[in-house]
Amino acid sequence: MPKTQKIETLEGEALLRKVKELENLSKEEKAKACGYYTVTKNGVERVNMMKFLNALIDAEGIQLDSKQGGNGRGGRSASYRISVQSNGNLLIGSAYTKQMGLKPGDEFEISLGRKHIRLKQIGGDEIELDEE
Repeated sequence: MPKTQKIETLEGEALLRKVKELENLSKEEKAKACGYYTVTKNGVERVNMMKFLNALIDAEGIQLDSKQGGNGRGGRSASYRISVQSNGNLLIGSAYTKQMGLKPGDEFEISLGRKHIRLKQIGGDEIELDEE
């Protein structure tokens, strides 16, 4: 069985140009032509679509990931929406308290409106949580 020479994976402008040249091919054929495949021990070629699509996104300059801050750990990002838990508690979460620079022991005054809850930090600025 003849071995195929694996081509170098294209990136950036070269990748975009090649994809435009191959506009009438399938996405798998485009990925393979741009070098986004591997050859298994048995000689089977496998297209790596995720690497190919991620390279296209990078080449277009699209930023999908938010910048990680602080300690570099991932996790969920703050959505600025919360819901009442089954036990009736309303949990704000550490993402918000860290962003505001709050520390354990910081105190708040709570006042209820018709469709909102207002938190006023004692000795600080007012924070408002509007309920939809």
